[in-house]
Amino acid sequence: MAVPLASKLSTTHRHPSLFPNSPCPSPAFPSRFLSLSLTGTGSNPNSNANGLSLTRYSLASLHRRLTPPPALDSDVPHPLHKGLVNLKNSKSFEQWDSLTAIFSGASNVPFLLMQLPQIILNARNLLAGNKTALLAVPWLGMFTGLLGNLSLLSYFTKKREKEVIVVQTLGVVSQYVVFAQLAMAEAMPLAYFVVTTGVVAAGLILNFMNYFNMVNTGIWRCWEDFITVGGLSALPQIMWSTFVPYIPNSILPGAMSFIVAVAAVFMARTGRLSEQGVKFVGGISGWTATLLFMWMPVSQMWTNLLNPDNIRGLSAFSMLLAMIGNVLMVPRALFIRDFMWFTGSTWASLFYGYGNLVCLYWFNAISREFFLAATVGLFSWIGMAFWRDTVVYGYSSPMSSLKELVFGS
Repeated sequence: MAVPLASKLSTTHRHPSLFPNSPCPSPAFPSRFLSLSLTGTGSNPNSNANGLSLTRYSLASLHRRLTPPPALDSDVPHPLHKGLVNLKNSKSFEQWDSLTAIFSGASNVPFLLMQLPQIILNARNLLAGNKTALLAVPWLGMFTGLLGNLSLLSYFTKKREKEVIVVQTLGVVSQYVVFAQLAMAEAMPLAYFVVTTGVVAAGLILNFMNYFNMVNTGIWRCWEDFITVGGLSALPQIMWSTFVPYIPNSILPGAMSFIVAVAAVFMARTGRLSEQGVKFVGGISGWTATLLFMWMPVSQMWTNLLNPDNIRGLSAFSMLLAMIGNVLMVPRALFIRDFMWFTGSTWASLFYGYGNLVCLYWFNAISREFFLAATVGLFSWIGMAFWRDTVVYGYSSPMSSLKELVFGS
């Protein structure tokens, strides 16, 4: 009985779709596991029992070694939680692994559809010679979004999540197209556009090289330090600016955050922080990018509260696309136990896409049927993601998946 089990594990271990984030076979599987399991196949009448006992020992060891990372350790290149799955469920696990990757890749469609109308409108205004119309596009706020996309691109490149890498890359490219249009309309200073071009080019090239393990470690660290300092400086400033003029207009939050970020990076690189401290600094860029995007619905709802008449200016279709694009990534984030990704996607789905649909419905800007369809679709999808995750992991309750996501195993 031990031989088929060992053979099954060997096949599973080498199957590329079960470990899509690993460039090579995972070292977490003990090499002695297969050899010990095969020793019970001789003429000894107790061989089956010995093989089973060794197999059980190996599975217990495997369970201890392949544990999901805690929430604050989401920023790891190769999650190892997949070894926890009951071997009997490996086929359904593999199928769900593939489906969640397809879902996250499909989010490209709604996100691209959200960007195209602005790009087309800008092109029409440029062709008509109406350059002043492009002055309404806030390039400074878009630059913050671009920095967020680049930070998340670097984060998912390290995790080898191909589908989401494409999502973030398209986000960077589509925003850069808008920047180019603004520069042609002289709505964005040329010097800032040149700097933006350099940042975009460096970000895309370095992430491409890092994905194929072609970039120097020191150069990659410099890039990570750049996006860490940039993201940590931008986040408090954006949050502060949301509430102006109810609070004084000031660059103090951004300046103070910049100093703290530079000091943290300097201490991490000069060995003045503990190992846990260095890991924390390394994960700042991903979290600040997530928080930047999470702040968008807060800012929008604050605007809705102050100017309820402007709610009708929101596009219900755009909000629906935002909801769909983000919620499509929830199953994958839950499946690979990425707390940061799950938090950002769920928050954006509920509070940006769906939250604005609630505001539109409250002010009678959309029909009841439209709102009910969006509500049922959103919560049914999230419920399905938790149910399916519970099944493939062999748990008895979705709370087990949620607990593992937040606290690890």
